[in-house]
Parts: sequence; C-alpha cells; structure tokens
Amino acid sequence: MSRSRGPGWVPNQHGAWAMLASPLAVGILAGGPAWVHLPLTAFWFVGYFAFFATSLWLKAGRRARYRPPVRTYGVAALVLGVITVVAQPGLLVWAPLFLLPLGVGLAAAAARRERELLSGLATVVGSGLMTVVAYAAGPGTDLTRAWLLALVQFLYFAGTVYYVKSAIRERGNDRFRRLSGAAHAGATLVVLTFSPWLAVVFVLLTVRAVAVPPLGASPKQLGIGEIVATTVVALVSLLTV
Repeated sequence: MSRSRGPGWVPNQHGAWAMLASPLAVGILAGGPAWVHLPLTAFWFVGYFAFFATSLWLKAGRRARYRPPVRTYGVAALVLGVITVVAQPGLLVWAPLFLLPLGVGLAAAAARRERELLSGLATVVGSGLMTVVAYAAGPGTDLTRAWLLALVQFLYFAGTVYYVKSAIRERGNDRFRRLSGAAHAGATLVVLTFSPWLAVVFVLLTVRAVAVPPLGASPKQLGIGEIVATTVVALVSLLTV
C-alpha cells in the first residue's frame, strides 16, 4: 500500500505478527486441522488489521483520513466472521471472551495509552484465547490441554511485553527490568506445575529478561530473538503439554 492511500492500511507493530500466528498455529496443530481453519485464519488476520486501523483512528481523534481502512477491514472481517460461523456455528460461543481485551485495547488507543502495560497484556489475553478457538475448530476433544496451551501462549507473550519494553522504552530502568525478571520467574513456576521441559525454556527466558536489556540490543536483534523464542516455546509446548 502506498502512503498516498493514507495511514492505517499496513500495521507497523512488527511484534504483533508472532502474537497472531503462534497461538493460531499451536491450536490448529494440537487439535488437528479442519477446513474451517481457512476462513478462521483469514478472519483472525483481517480482524487484526481492522483492530489496528480502528486503534489508529481513535488515537488520531477520529479524523476522516483515518477512516477508509477502518471501513474496509471492518467489513471484510465481518464477512469472514460470518463465513466462519456458518461453517461451524459452535465457534460463536467463544466470541464474548474477546470483548473485554478488545474493549481495553480500543479504550487505551482512544486515550493514547496503547503502549501501557495494561493494553499490552489485554492484547496478549485475546491472542492466547485464539489457541482454544483454533483447537475447538478442529477434531480435538481435550479442552483441558487446549487451555493449558493457551496459558503457555499467554505467559510467554505477557513476558515479551515486559521484556521488549525493558529493552527499548524502559532501557536503563533497573526497577522495570527486575519487574520483568519477576514476571518471567512467576511464569516459570506456573509452567513447572505441568511441564518440566517447558519450565527449562522459561528459565532461559527469565535469564534473557534480566541479562539482555543492559546489553543495548537493537530492535532487529530483539525481533530475531523473539522469532526463535516463539518457535521454541510453541514446539516444546506441543510436545510436552
């Protein structure tokens, strides 16, 4: 998309792609693939485009030049959502669970506080929920496992909210870095209760959360590290949970 078309057409939050892809992929792989995953995947990604465009529009004070992508992606997401529900009506039961994180995210954008912790963690909740939805859309029947996998996704990505913030916007803030380390350590203890192997991964993530921010890594280096970490967490959770 060219800049002449106006803002909001292409999301610029690069870290969001992992939060979109990983929970969806984990849910599909754990529960087994089904045809309904095709429209569900399209709805999930286009829905994010609509959320991003709407957030930008709200942040900009609802200015008219920000409105076209909101309308376009909003209508596309609605159509894809209807197709998904028609293909598998039972998935509609999960929709209310997304209302709170969606509302928090949009309210934060309207207040220009979208980069605060509460907004980031609300986004992570919505992301993690997709693990259960994608699982339920397939032939899998063990929802307890689906919720545990969703919990892993939430704990991991919640940790990245702290970690990335401590390495960029809060770089040099030792108090926030310690808070990030404590959040990672807490997540490790939770994971230890159901997957010792995954707990080992979270121990390494805790060490990273404490040791890496003072090194002054670039956003590109942090991004590459996140790709690797996201992949490892997803694979180990699928194999051990």
